[in-house]
Amino acid sequence: MSSMLHQARASFAFFERNWNLTKRYWAWEVVWLFYNVVNALSITFIAQATPDLKPAQVNYMILYLLIGTSVWTYLSVTFDGVTDVINIEHWEGTIEYTFMAPISRLTHMIGSCWYAIVHGLLFTALQLIVVVLFFHLDLSHANYLTVVFMLLLGSISFIGFGIATSVLPLLYTEKGMQMSFIVRAVILLVSGVYYPVTVLPAWMQPLSWLSPATYVLNGLRAGLLSGKELWSPEVWSNIWPLLITGAVSIPVGMWIFRMAERYAKRTGKLKRNG
Repeated sequence: MSSMLHQARASFAFFERNWNLTKRYWAWEVVWLFYNVVNALSITFIAQATPDLKPAQVNYMILYLLIGTSVWTYLSVTFDGVTDVINIEHWEGTIEYTFMAPISRLTHMIGSCWYAIVHGLLFTALQLIVVVLFFHLDLSHANYLTVVFMLLLGSISFIGFGIATSVLPLLYTEKGMQMSFIVRAVILLVSGVYYPVTVLPAWMQPLSWLSPATYVLNGLRAGLLSGKELWSPEVWSNIWPLLITGAVSIPVGMWIFRMAERYAKRTGKLKRNG
């Protein structure tokens, strides 16, 4: 019991540390929030610029694009919340001390990932509020329980992918963060963020089945656009793939990270020179 309490406190310590890093670089938070809001507005204006659409169709398309850009913001912030912490510690030369701390790697990653989820939800909520007010969207028919549940469930899978991707800044100090953008770009391409996956070439569509973002987007659109409840077939058909993806991605992500950590320690890649 005392051991579990120690690990819980240690996990919260990483949460608190990441919060302090956010406060330290608060100006960047403002910049990225502004960027994400403007990006969301730029994309949703496409709906109003599309000719020959009735008002109801314009509202539907705005919501469709808004859900896509919001999930993309959440995915990006969550990914960065895991990978950027590794990158910052590597650059500041403190990652060796973190890896020598008397805690399990799971405790370390849980603390970082929990903060990434909270950070991502806050960013996404602020963006949604601004865009909804800007376009005066009617969300009275939305099922918010479905929306929140799908985001939280999707977070588990996103975190698994984020942990696996964080090995890139761990192993490659200068280019690791840029390399992690490739993973996000592939997810953006195949997940139907701004269009249905059915428009993808036939050989590319199976890739969308591996992306948790595909199921999160489908569930969110069912909840926001159609007001579907959690137990409806349209939502449940996206819940069980997320459960499987989360159950697989986190253990696999942790295994990949442990292997990369051992390799980095053995080859001296944790030491930053210059």
